[in-house]
Amino acid sequence: MRCPYCKHHDSKVLDTSHDSHGGIRRRRECLKCRQRFSSYERPILATPLIIKQDGAREEFDREKLARGIRISCAKRPVSAADIERMIGQVETQLQKMGKAEVSSRVVGDLVMTTLKEVDQIAYIRYAIVYLGLDDLQSIRTEIDQLLED
Repeated sequence: MRCPYCKHHDSKVLDTSHDSHGGIRRRRECLKCRQRFSSYERPILATPLIIKQDGAREEFDREKLARGIRISCAKRPVSAADIERMIGQVETQLQKMGKAEVSSRVVGDLVMTTLKEVDQIAYIRYAIVYLGLDDLQSIRTEIDQLLED
């Protein structure tokens, strides 16, 4: 593992932990500069192609998913670990479906479900864009529905 600080190739593993998605987090120390950093290993499983609303197909992009969730959670008390967990949950659920292609609507619904559990304001922010809520009445309707649940 290359050190992100000095780019040296050798490091030693200080600690290893496993997560619920089959990933491995390793705490490392560079043998040259002695800086500590973490690496994360996860199995590479096939993710389905995403079918967009216009019919176009594109590869699943974990970073695109992460960007959308981070924007929704901006300035909210949602930890980076929670965001990574949500991203991992969505990706894992897509992989478990075992399908070659999945509608972008399915991905959006999965994100909505995970955001609703973590932070309701982030959920509303995401819903405004994802559901195309373009007036106050539709936003209020979504908030009222959230409050009923």
